[in-house]
Amino acid sequence: MTLIDHTQGGTGKGGGPEVLVPVRGPLPSPAADEVLIRTQAVGVNRPDVAQRTGSYPPPPGASPVIGLECAGEVVAVGAAVTRWKVGDKVCALANGGAYAEYCTAPEAQTLPWPAGYDALRAAALPETYFTVWANVFGHGRLAAGESILIHGGTSGIGVTAIQLAKAFGATVYATAGSAEKVAACLELGADAAIDYKAEDFQERIKALTGGKGVDVVLDMVGAPYFTKNLRCLKLDGRLVMIAFLNGHLAEQVDLRPIMVKRLTVTGSTMRPRSTAQKAEIAQALEAKVWPMLAEGKAGPRIFKTFPLIQAAEAHRLMESSAHIGKIMLTVP
Repeated sequence: MTLIDHTQGGTGKGGGPEVLVPVRGPLPSPAADEVLIRTQAVGVNRPDVAQRTGSYPPPPGASPVIGLECAGEVVAVGAAVTRWKVGDKVCALANGGAYAEYCTAPEAQTLPWPAGYDALRAAALPETYFTVWANVFGHGRLAAGESILIHGGTSGIGVTAIQLAKAFGATVYATAGSAEKVAACLELGADAAIDYKAEDFQERIKALTGGKGVDVVLDMVGAPYFTKNLRCLKLDGRLVMIAFLNGHLAEQVDLRPIMVKRLTVTGSTMRPRSTAQKAEIAQALEAKVWPMLAEGKAGPRIFKTFPLIQAAEAHRLMESSAHIGKIMLTVP
C-alpha cells in the first residue's frame, strides 16, 4: 500500500515538510479489537506536524506512520470486533497510521459517518471533536449559561469549540489573528471575537464581561498567555491547556489569582489516553453530538484538500496558519 514516510528512509529522524514522501509499505493487519479501514480521506492536525519534526513520538505499540484521523470503508475486522462489518462506512480516531491507503483503528474509537456526511467531512471530525469534548466539557466542565474564551478560534479545534460551546448554551468569545479570521469566528457563532494582534484580549474580555471574567479559557498558545488567561477567569474559573504552540515555560507568573479566585488549571493530550477512555468520549459524541451534526447545527469547515501524496504541501499550509478550519488529504 502507499503511505507517507516522515523518517528519511527509516532513519527515525524528522525534519521539515519535505521529509513527507510517498512510499510503498505492507498492508496493516487489525488486532483482535481493531478494524482495518480503506481510507478515503484523512485530517491534518498540529500533532502531525509535531510528530514530523520529532517532538511528538508515537506511544508504544502505535504505528510510526503519521496520522490520527481518517474516514473510509471497513475492509477487515479483528476477531473480537462485534459492531462493524466489512463494507461499513466509518470514521476513526486512530492511534497513528492514517497517512496511508489503509489504516487500523480500535473498534471503540470508530464511529459511523453522521447522516448526510461523505468521507471528507467525516474524516474531519474525530481529532477535534474528541479533543474538544474531553477538554471543554470534561476537564473544563463548561455548562449552559456559562462563558468561555477560545484561543485560536479559526483553527480546527477553535472552529469545533466555538460551535459546540454555543450549541450547548454557552456565551462564546474567541481570539484570532486577522479581521478575516475575526469575521469567521462571528460567522461560526461566537458572541464576540478579538483580533489579538490589534487589541489586548485581557482588556477586551474585561470589558465584554463587565469585569467579571469568563468561566473557562481554552488555550493552545501556552506560556505567553498564561498570566493573562488567569486574569480573564472569574471566581471558580477553569483554564484548560491543550497545546503550547508558543512555548511551555512560563516565567514571572503571578500565582495569586489561582488562590484568590479558586481557579483550576488543567489540560490534557488525547493520544496517550487508553482505548477505554477514548471509548467513553466516542460514546458521548455519538449520543450527544452526532445528532447535531446530522441536523447541521455544527460541523467541520474544510479549508483546503490535497491528495495524500502532497502531504508536504498540506503541512506547509498548516505551519503558515493561513487556514480557517480543517486541512484535509484525499486518498484515491
